[in-house]
Amino acid sequence: MGPRIQVPDKDTKAMVGTEDTPGGKASPDPRDLRPSVFHSIKFFVLCHSLLQLAQLMISGYLKSSISTVEKRFGLSSQTSGLLAAFNEVGNTALIVFVSYFGSRVHRPRLIGCGAILVTVAGVLMTVPHFISEPYRYDHTSPADMPQDFEASLCLPTTKAPAPALSNSSCSGSTEVQHLAVVGIMFTAQTLLGVGGVPIQPFGISYIDDFAHNSNSPLYLGILFAVTMMGPGMAYGLGGLMLRLYVDIDRMPEGGISLTSKDPRWVGAWWLGFLIAAGAVALAAIPYFFFPKEMPKEKHELRFRRKVLAVSDSPVRKGKTGQKRWRGWSPDLLPTPPPTVFPRVLLRTLRHPIFLLVVLSQVCMSSMVAGMATFLPKFLERQFSVTASYANLLIGCLTIPLAILGIVVGGILVKRLRLGPRHCGILCLLGALFCLILSTPLFFMGCSSHQIAGINHQPGAQPGLELFPGCMEPCSCPSDDFNPVCDPSARVEYLTPCHAGCTSRLVQEAPDRSQVFYTNCSCVAGGGPVPAGSCESACSHLVLPFMILVSLGAAVASVTHTPSFMLILRGVKKEDKTLAVGIQFMLQRVLAWMPSPVIHGSAIDTTCVYWAQSCGRRAVCRYYNHDLLRNRFIGLQFFFKTGSLACFALILAILRQQDKEEETKATMSSPGLQQQLLVSGPKKEPEESKV
Repeated sequence: MGPRIQVPDKDTKAMVGTEDTPGGKASPDPRDLRPSVFHSIKFFVLCHSLLQLAQLMISGYLKSSISTVEKRFGLSSQTSGLLAAFNEVGNTALIVFVSYFGSRVHRPRLIGCGAILVTVAGVLMTVPHFISEPYRYDHTSPADMPQDFEASLCLPTTKAPAPALSNSSCSGSTEVQHLAVVGIMFTAQTLLGVGGVPIQPFGISYIDDFAHNSNSPLYLGILFAVTMMGPGMAYGLGGLMLRLYVDIDRMPEGGISLTSKDPRWVGAWWLGFLIAAGAVALAAIPYFFFPKEMPKEKHELRFRRKVLAVSDSPVRKGKTGQKRWRGWSPDLLPTPPPTVFPRVLLRTLRHPIFLLVVLSQVCMSSMVAGMATFLPKFLERQFSVTASYANLLIGCLTIPLAILGIVVGGILVKRLRLGPRHCGILCLLGALFCLILSTPLFFMGCSSHQIAGINHQPGAQPGLELFPGCMEPCSCPSDDFNPVCDPSARVEYLTPCHAGCTSRLVQEAPDRSQVFYTNCSCVAGGGPVPAGSCESACSHLVLPFMILVSLGAAVASVTHTPSFMLILRGVKKEDKTLAVGIQFMLQRVLAWMPSPVIHGSAIDTTCVYWAQSCGRRAVCRYYNHDLLRNRFIGLQFFFKTGSLACFALILAILRQQDKEEETKATMSSPGLQQQLLVSGPKKEPEESKV
């Protein structure tokens, strides 16, 4: 009797939700004894972990190659920061709508459709590479090969053709192509955000609905642990792909003479998007075979499941898990959303602890967003490291320590059974130590080396300061960029022509060839001078710098779980889901969207020499290193200080609430204690424990 009631109740619902062709005519007993792999919640957890890993890898990959995209398409840091933040636009616009109405749809299939859209967006990001002309790292010659070195020399015969070539490359179609390329990348980033909307919330609710109550936290922990490796893999993938030349699919016949240390080097940024998009596409396939609803995962848990279902039946009148997914309390569920939302929203936003915690998380997220987007570029400029090495440092050092910090914070909250006040103390200590560790970063760097003919004050026009008189007979092109370095004087020249060099010498080696320029009138002794920019005098500081950054990230990540618990323990029980949704939305709107643009604009203000493309300002060639370090680290310091101030106010409010609670307890007035539920003090020891 028992098995006959149990099987049709749920299993037939699962079959009707997914398999329309059999019509539910199959015998339920074999399906109950030998269930399909797609009716296993464990398999869903595995698939969803891989999908979120691939999704975060493709969404974080652009940050690992941001400086390469700038050089390839002539973008400023402000524009590239806006591009990196644009995937949050589509995500933020739809997350609330999808989160509320998502319980009425087939969640696994919608997750699969979102993953397919993410795949399309990843492929669309590579389109600019294929529709653009091959990368020309020297604009003085139509060909990329040794002729560009000849054109960069101090030869009077180059006086006539250089302006003509420069003007011919600035046709109307070139500008249209540039706008099309930028528009395609912004569209792809928007689609990337839209496609990612259903993946995480639908997956979490699906696991929570059909996993056993005691197993759901374990499955979600596994999901988050695997997912957090996505950004690290994105930087690792960027480090590998940027070692390859951008036009690896259409290499010139004679090859190239650039190395990855050359400032003109552009890596194969587009190849990583193809690899990550392929991974997302493969991870999306199983979702089209999962049922809309599935029974609980194990037979021995079914009796307990039915007992729970009977006990919950007065609350859940619809589909399994609908109340939990929608996030409304039983008294608010029948109310139409337009009337419920404003009242609950105002009640949540008027909570002081909630507002301060969200503000502190906004400050932390702003710091993380700016660091994740522009830290690779900062390392390239400040310490003269390659883009691939900078990405490997972040992916192998900073992100693993940040993940470790999140885990340690969760363990401390669980093992020590921290209440709201002690969670506030832990958050305050984490923000304080993060601020202390970031202070030495202001002094870990060195000033820019001298660049002939360039004023090191940002904002000055490059043409206002005359180039040295030793190269006046050379008629050097103004838009050429082929730097050479005089190592004895530590002076860098824009091109061999600006150094007065008239000849070129190539030293062949088994691994790579080294290019030198000789007979340089501006160099003491006439040279030879090697091709490429001068090495930074403080490149040895890159590892200590990254260790401090990584330790600061780890300490800041310790505050993640306790600050989250402050929200969950501070608001009313029926408002928790909405409070978390508001928290994530405010973080996106106030931190993840504007922070990359703010950091990019600050970096642009430190530029001392802009490349010109068809009369418009393109990529920045040289920065004032002292200003770059002070403004980039200063922004980070500002956001960390804001987070510390918010946590200090939270702790002060919690202490005041504890004093008021003690005073009211001595008065033995239960009516007054009932009002403290809204303000969120430490009501019961069990309520404060995780």
